[in-house]
Amino acid sequence: MAGKFTELAIDCADPARLARFWCAVLDYEVREEDEEEGVVTIGSPAVPEGKDRPGPVPPVLTFARVPEGKSVKNRLHIDVNPTDREQGEEVERLLALGARRADVGQGGAGWVVLADPEGNEFCVLATRCP
Repeated sequence: MAGKFTELAIDCADPARLARFWCAVLDYEVREEDEEEGVVTIGSPAVPEGKDRPGPVPPVLTFARVPEGKSVKNRLHIDVNPTDREQGEEVERLLALGARRADVGQGGAGWVVLADPEGNEFCVLATRCP
């Protein structure tokens, strides 16, 4: 049996703030929060456990406080597909939530690169996926 992608861990300065941002982006909810350890885990409300659900289970995101800041372009990033609006409308929604435009040398690509409130780059794709 192969491994299954279930979680993405993200180092950050303010786990609670970044978790709130990504909950709004992905329509996720906070699953666990440990203020003392500085760790917040968020996941899809539609799949609370994923144990009895056939097919792929949306991964959870875990934000962990670290002392150092981000210094270079991400080597791994999240791609977001708008589900109920066009790409431009989704970009505007995400900018209103606190994202900002980012340039990583993408040129005239069909995706838009944004950065979350802590500067982690992510892409908004043009294809609408339910």
